[in-house]
Amino acid sequence: MSELPEYYFRVRENGAAVYRVDTENRQRRIEMTEIAVINIKNGKVKPHGSHVLTPSENQAIARWMADREALLARRDLDDIHRTVDHLNLTAQWAQSRASDADLDDVTDRLLMAMHDLRSVLVRKKADRLMKGQPGADQRGE
Repeated sequence: MSELPEYYFRVRENGAAVYRVDTENRQRRIEMTEIAVINIKNGKVKPHGSHVLTPSENQAIARWMADREALLARRDLDDIHRTVDHLNLTAQWAQSRASDADLDDVTDRLLMAMHDLRSVLVRKKADRLMKGQPGADQRGE
């Protein structure tokens, strides 16, 4: 069996519960002691109960948070690339296989969602172009 990590991070909705892993006991069982809860959205780390986090625990938590944020950012971008594929597949479906009833069911919702997305993308692109032009009005967001 491979060596166990010193800490285990149980992923939760907005972060993780952090456990110290211990196998150095008489029964050689794996014991996990909760030491903290992490909120990845606001960056807060709350020690569990009366536990005081050590510098090495804080380092491990900070490293996990940085790795987790990078992973979530990659997943977000991957989801967007998948959405582009889904939009293309949806166009093909609407053109070749959708019945009138199918189209009646989804057309208004799709058009509203696409209009909303287009409005956001056009506004953001215009903002980026304005920032790149010398002498252009520099609006901050």
